[in-house]
Amino acid sequence: MFYELRRYRTRPGRRDEWVRYMEDVVIPFQTSKGMTVTASFIDEEDQDGYVWIRRFDDEAQREELYAAVYQSERWQGEIGPAVEDLLILDEIAVTRVAPTPRSALR
Repeated sequence: MFYELRRYRTRPGRRDEWVRYMEDVVIPFQTSKGMTVTASFIDEEDQDGYVWIRRFDDEAQREELYAAVYQSERWQGEIGPAVEDLLILDEIAVTRVAPTPRSALR
């Protein structure tokens, strides 16, 4: 099992709009496709910062779920363009992390 820690920067002043879109559209859509979204955060030190975490059983599952989400007609025609409008895509940072033996996220 591993997690993706995803750090985003919204376009200036649009974080509240982004959070609403994530919570109302992106997260429900991704979970409907089988993704496990573990957490969603705003960055208290960066007014345009946002962080979220997804969990995967293994690389094969990650590849399967990526295809189900990002190759879907709805993502490509509706959600993806909205994401591009709200985020600074060049600043997306994704880190794969694995929990240590005593982590609460095991």
